[in-house]
Amino acid sequence: MRTLSSLSLGLALSHGALSLTINTQPSLLQFRTPSVTADSLHNVHLDFADSSFEGDLHIVYGDCDSTSTSNHHHSLGTLSIKRDAHPERIVWITPSDAPHLSCLHAFSSDHILLGRSSPIPISSPIVRREPLAIADYADAMGPWFDGVAYMSAQEPGKTAVANAKNSSIAIIGGGMSGLMTSLLLSSVGLHNWHIHESSHRVGGRIRTQYLNNTTPEQYQYQEMGPMRFPVSITYPEQNETLEIQDHKMVFQLGDTLTKMNEKTHPDLRVDFIPFIQTSENVPASAGGNRLPNGRIPTAGQVAANPDLVYTAAGPNTTTVDEAESAYEAYLSHDGLSTKKVADNIFRAHKTAVEHGLFHWSEAGYLRYALGYSDNVTDYVAGSGPESPMWGDIYDNVYFAATEFRTIDKGLESLPRAFYPHIANKTTFNRKITGLRYNETSSKIAVTWRDDPLAMDPESQEYDYAVVAAPFSKVRLWDLPRYSSLLSRAIDEMNYSPSCKLSLLYTSRFWEHQSPNPIFGGCGSVDVPGVGSICYPSFNMNGTGPGVVLASYISGTNARSVGALSDEDYVGIVQRAMVSFHGDIAAKEFSGIYNRQCWEVDEHQAGAWASPLVGQQDLFLPAYYNTEFKTIFVGEHTSYTHAWIFSALDSAVRGTVQLLLDLGLVDEAKSVVEEWMGRWIKL
Repeated sequence: MRTLSSLSLGLALSHGALSLTINTQPSLLQFRTPSVTADSLHNVHLDFADSSFEGDLHIVYGDCDSTSTSNHHHSLGTLSIKRDAHPERIVWITPSDAPHLSCLHAFSSDHILLGRSSPIPISSPIVRREPLAIADYADAMGPWFDGVAYMSAQEPGKTAVANAKNSSIAIIGGGMSGLMTSLLLSSVGLHNWHIHESSHRVGGRIRTQYLNNTTPEQYQYQEMGPMRFPVSITYPEQNETLEIQDHKMVFQLGDTLTKMNEKTHPDLRVDFIPFIQTSENVPASAGGNRLPNGRIPTAGQVAANPDLVYTAAGPNTTTVDEAESAYEAYLSHDGLSTKKVADNIFRAHKTAVEHGLFHWSEAGYLRYALGYSDNVTDYVAGSGPESPMWGDIYDNVYFAATEFRTIDKGLESLPRAFYPHIANKTTFNRKITGLRYNETSSKIAVTWRDDPLAMDPESQEYDYAVVAAPFSKVRLWDLPRYSSLLSRAIDEMNYSPSCKLSLLYTSRFWEHQSPNPIFGGCGSVDVPGVGSICYPSFNMNGTGPGVVLASYISGTNARSVGALSDEDYVGIVQRAMVSFHGDIAAKEFSGIYNRQCWEVDEHQAGAWASPLVGQQDLFLPAYYNTEFKTIFVGEHTSYTHAWIFSALDSAVRGTVQLLLDLGLVDEAKSVVEEWMGRWIKL
């Protein structure tokens, strides 16, 4: 082994977009860096001239003439180098006040200079201007995930990277956040991951049901989970269209998967088609009133004649109007306008936090802040104090969309397009029972029982676990001693129930009825236990059987419906269809149906996360720390809930978090640049 005193000093230059190295004279260590920006993260790549070297290296940034570790601007940390196991790179947390032109230096434990770079220019932080690509759309005020602060909290010198891309990663849950995590990891060269899925399929709460054992091409399906994506809001009077930016990640994913499969699996295309949300000819609630022929009126008929609707007398009308106006006034902060929410959901979330909207539900604000009576409060907002105002804000914007899209042949086409890339790296029907942290190996073990009555579980150790399962299931696992905040989030996060029922008819009779044919659209009826009815926006004017989403109901009423037998639920909904369409609905009903009540689904135990007042702003910080080699993703860890975008953007955050834990800053930046991650500060 060469002695430190015999090592000659050298210079290494490495900067610029191409990460080129220029050797000015021999040295033990050469540095390669990308273009460096202040107040950000970078990887410094390390090239050792002597593979047998071992010992401590202290790396600093400072004046290029420095010959001492005591004379530098800041330290990158001390590395303990083992022979033939040299780190490939180190993380450089570049301070905001770093000198514009100085050098990196490597000193031995006895202060001998072993390597020095040529001067490295450090640019001022990038100021992002007009969005140019999809990754720019979510340029938030105050990032959701601050990677610089995250890495600054790590122990200096512990961010050296050696063989990080070989790290083993368990992805628990094959829903959209788990699938997206696998795609992101593979895209930056991490392939040693494995998905553990509790069911026989991937896709999670994407649940397209193809009735009567048909194929997607036969178009006899309905969506029992999510069913459309908001695209834009058009205001004809102002000749203005607002694009809803955050959901563009879903379209980007569809395009990415189509390109990945186009040569080997062209049948796995993800094609987006229009979804019709509203129609004059769908049924409408009329407070129990019926037309002279005894039928349920249409939305167009109700709009033309509001007297068709019966409304029970409520509290004093003037007081109710005042309460509604007061609530709208509280929400009318400039940063929470429809335009601002559509343009940047992350900035709007920050405004909502600052405006106190997570501390009140609508009912709580009216009753306790403004002092309205219980009766007025319940009439205007319902009596429940549970849901914060934030949910109303983004849902109102999304549902205000005048353009929606869905996926041809079913939303199941989206997870189905992942199969060629995950099939050999996924275990199905594996119900996880816990996670165990090994203090000796610093690994996390995933445990499960093939025999539910077995006392001892089977297990497999990984370097990291990315948990993409909902907390409604995770809270039943045996878990490490996570922090109090994270443990409470797992135990207490609220989930909403919902039920759907689809009915198969022998023809698409609704498209041919006279005088009000129905081509897509969702309406509602006042028949208890039914809720909304949605007609297919696909294969319109097609021949053969068709499927109607004849009931979609959520909230407390879904719990009542969920307790019904299949026969009773089908009976209620089918009678409502006959009450609207007439005898043809009875004649054409095939007797075939599909029912999905999410609260009693064994793999989900809830339709979507619905944080109670105080839960979201309280629990969010818990997800941004890696505890016991575990990272949590999923729509419950996101800003919005119940929309596929929420699951995808949580996977971006979780993947970046994992890459930073591994010291792979270059790869983290690649993910941020490619996907909608400009709200992540690196």
